[in-house]
Amino acid sequence: MTAEAITAGRLRRARYRSRVIWTALVLLAAGFAVTLMLGQSFTPPQDVLRVLAGQEVPGASFTVGQLRLPRAVLAILAGLSFGLGGAAFQIMLRNPLASPDIIGISSGASAAAVFAIVVMGLDGAAVSVFAVVAGLGVAIAIYALSFRGGVAGTRLILVGIGVQAMMQSFISYTLSRAPSWDLQEAIRWLAGSLNGAQLAQAVPVLLSLLVFGGLLVMRTRDLEALRLGDDAASALGTDVGRTRAVVVVAAVGLIAVATAVVGPISFVAFLAGPIAARIVGPNGSALLPAALVGAALVLAGDYAGQFLLPGRYPVGVVTGALGAPYLIYLIIHVNRTGASL
Repeated sequence: MTAEAITAGRLRRARYRSRVIWTALVLLAAGFAVTLMLGQSFTPPQDVLRVLAGQEVPGASFTVGQLRLPRAVLAILAGLSFGLGGAAFQIMLRNPLASPDIIGISSGASAAAVFAIVVMGLDGAAVSVFAVVAGLGVAIAIYALSFRGGVAGTRLILVGIGVQAMMQSFISYTLSRAPSWDLQEAIRWLAGSLNGAQLAQAVPVLLSLLVFGGLLVMRTRDLEALRLGDDAASALGTDVGRTRAVVVVAAVGLIAVATAVVGPISFVAFLAGPIAARIVGPNGSALLPAALVGAALVLAGDYAGQFLLPGRYPVGVVTGALGAPYLIYLIIHVNRTGASL
């Protein structure tokens, strides 16, 4: 194969990936617009634009500005965080089952958040700090327990499932001793919900995306090298140890902060990576497409839970209903063909 053919192939793959990203952005923007205009009532586009511009519009200022807009913004930011963090773990460990909500990291952040809410009476930024620290601690513990001359994806997943069971037991014990006035709030939070969303809650999620998400994007090339295995990545000039450390800290930060704000929205981190990988194919990294898929899943799941299903359901219930069958399918598929994202 000539150098010209190789260069042409690279350009073709880059263009395809760029088209995928731009198409996803357009679809996400369209979904964002729909959630602002359509609900129990219809708000004309011109009124939505006036509200976004800061003007006072009777009726729409409350419906759009205080109810729909914070909910949609938080859905997109949380979905970006879950999708990006989940895909980073799956790519790094070369296994689609290595998602933070499967291997116990999300449960660790949830346990810390529930403890902070129920036992310590904290809220806001303090809960986020507890969740981030606990999520990182659980991730380090899982990594250390599964390390034996290196980290095998299957061993890490099995250790993570055990740690997740322990965290779930701790959550159940904490809830069993919670005062009745705290119990309902904690259970609502554990379901993964955007009810009562406020724009102020989006600030820590946005900051974590800028910091931790930026770190992951900067490590995209090294992450792709890790797909080939540690030895091959080292031969290509990747500092494997440093890359793994940065990816773990950044991905856990994204997942933990988002979990502390909106709760552990089920299976978004797990689903986004494989969906994006199937769309992108061999045409480059699925990291950014996975973030956009995660945002679309949370935004669409929340809208469906509010208006498209009989009754009203938290977004975590909707995404859980989608993710559980796929988890069963993926376990069967991985068992037959081997783990690869």
